[in-house]
Formats: sequence, structure tokens, C-alpha cells
Amino acid sequence: MKIDTCGTSCPQPVLMTKKALETNPGSVEVIVDNNTSKTNVKKFLTSKGYSVEIETHDDISTIKGLK
Repeated sequence: MKIDTCGTSCPQPVLMTKKALETNPGSVEVIVDNNTSKTNVKKFLTSKGYSVEIETHDDISTIKGLK
């Protein structure tokens, strides 16, 4: 599942990620456009037992959460 949170600020990216995982648990890919969101989504996914990989190009980061 891919979630584009660009243009939103925290806590919205974390809440969007949480809601998506509640309806469709499994691997997730979250796109963020600021460091605060990147850090907070990573912390959230890690706290839920996901392994996390982050790829950053310019100001856009893709956070992959793998179960």
C-alpha cells in the first residue's frame, strides 16, 4: 500500500499511516516531504514491529515499512 502525505504536517502523516494499517495490515510505503514527518512515521512503524527502509531524493522521502 502506498500513502502520499506530501503537503501535510505532523501528526497527519502518522495518523494517515495508522489508519491505512488498521484497514490493510501488511507492508506500507509512505511518501513524506519533511524531516519531522519522516522521523515520526519511522518511529511509529518501528513501534509497531515493522522494519523500516528510507530512500530520499531531493526533499521527498519514501519510507518502506516491512512486516
